[in-house]
Amino acid sequence: MHFITTTEIKKGWSGDKKYCVTDADGKKYLFRVSPIEQYDRKKAEFEMMKQVATLGVPMCVPFEFGTCDEGVYSLQSWIDGTDAEELLPTLTDDMQYAYGTEAGKILKTIHQIPAPKEQEDWDVRFHRKIDHKIKQYNECYLKYEKGECFLSFIEENRHLLKNRPQVYQHGDYHVGNMMIDCAEKLYIIDFNRNDFGDPWEEFNRIVWCAQSSPWFASGMVNGYFENDVPEEFWRLLALYISSNTLSSLPWAIPFGENEITTMRNQAAEVLEWYADMTQVIPSWYQRM
Repeated sequence: MHFITTTEIKKGWSGDKKYCVTDADGKKYLFRVSPIEQYDRKKAEFEMMKQVATLGVPMCVPFEFGTCDEGVYSLQSWIDGTDAEELLPTLTDDMQYAYGTEAGKILKTIHQIPAPKEQEDWDVRFHRKIDHKIKQYNECYLKYEKGECFLSFIEENRHLLKNRPQVYQHGDYHVGNMMIDCAEKLYIIDFNRNDFGDPWEEFNRIVWCAQSSPWFASGMVNGYFENDVPEEFWRLLALYISSNTLSSLPWAIPFGENEITTMRNQAAEVLEWYADMTQVIPSWYQRM
């Protein structure tokens, strides 16, 4: 395919190069390029995106996959719209909640795709991940003011990982990876961290949603569970958030003082939501 215009997009944390390209008919596409050594992983990602698209999920629809001078590429449909993270705070609470409900329903659809039968048991895999994060945190020269709250909660609740189901995951599901188009429709973008795992672990990024819009975050949970949220979900979510928060401080160090401060502030906010991890339903949650 020949492109008339090519404009680089410098957004996001992914190592991919992203471009908005236009063909001879004036139609726009998203052109993503990754290093050639990621060929197998990117091919698998592309194939899974095709499966997700067949479910009717509003997303950048994958059209073409191959190699080019810069590496391995995928060509996807273009979304003309605004980042949800930017737009949501300008909307009414009801509209924020409605978009959150839609995001929850979309996530439930994505989770219809089962994990491969040969997938390692979730508890074995995630216990290993938790142990690694605790080790990283303990060896880190920086500490959270109340880091022991996270450590205690993890040890008291990690038994809940036993016998959890596994499904296909978007891998980074939060408002930063959502857009609202010109027709006010919500779209999900950036599947580059896709994985298989506990469907409830997919909510571990809801911290970013709650910071942007508690109404959106509440709607997302309620939409997913059709307003009947099980108690065990809240406890597992708090476990996943504790695990993530613990590893965020060592992760931030190479990125400098600003990221360290961001993660410290986020940890303090999480502890406030969960009353120093003594309650499992976060204070931002609205039932309706």
